[in-house]
Amino acid sequence: MKLTNNTILITGGTSGFGLEFAKQLIKLGNTVIITGRNEVKLEQTKKLLPGVHTFQSDVSDPKAIEVLFEKVTQQFPALNMLINNAGEMRKINLHDTSNDVNTITREIEINLSGPIRMVQEFLPYLKTKKTAAILNVTSGLALVPFPVSPVYGATKSGLRSYTKSLRVQLKNTDIKVFELLPPAASTPLIDKFNMDSKSLMAADNVIAAAIKGMQKDKLEIYPGMAKILHFLSRLAPRFIFAQLSKPVDVMLAEKK
Repeated sequence: MKLTNNTILITGGTSGFGLEFAKQLIKLGNTVIITGRNEVKLEQTKKLLPGVHTFQSDVSDPKAIEVLFEKVTQQFPALNMLINNAGEMRKINLHDTSNDVNTITREIEINLSGPIRMVQEFLPYLKTKKTAAILNVTSGLALVPFPVSPVYGATKSGLRSYTKSLRVQLKNTDIKVFELLPPAASTPLIDKFNMDSKSLMAADNVIAAAIKGMQKDKLEIYPGMAKILHFLSRLAPRFIFAQLSKPVDVMLAEKK
């Protein structure tokens, strides 16, 4: 896919992968629009990237998505690409009674319902374009559960399944459906997990690999260690699941 002269909407664009997408896609000559919940962070991003366009919006709010669609398509009628990037990842101890029924599913609203609703809202518009694309950012953890973050893993597996189905249903359209499955990377998303920085892939390298993959029409993109995780999830699923389950023992010990 040609990644120049497009008009691209990125959710969650004030940090991490979203910010890197904005930086690199602007350099390639695209018009880039980002969303975020925090107006202050949007203003900071605007100062960092004067060429970016910003809208305050929350993907977990269906009404906000409807308003966003009206504003974006009116101001940027050439819109032809949607990148569903906004996400949240929490370490959750399911024994903890403070995780009430109103908050336990927060990641579902952001990570899964949000992208599905965004696609549903923008799809008819994207279908009118001669060239269009949707990229959903899932995770290497869509391939195998990460028990210390049970809801996050469930949302990313669900989004991966949805993305595959979306691709099949859009096969007779001009819309390409991409999936980025990043490995653990140096973004604010995992700051709370205290991971060894040496094991993390730089966010700019993840996005550079994503852009290169899209340019080559690779519909599923596995940067860095995600390639190995993809391989092991098929060759030795019990082994890799056991390795990813180890942090639970530490978490449970902390609560005793």
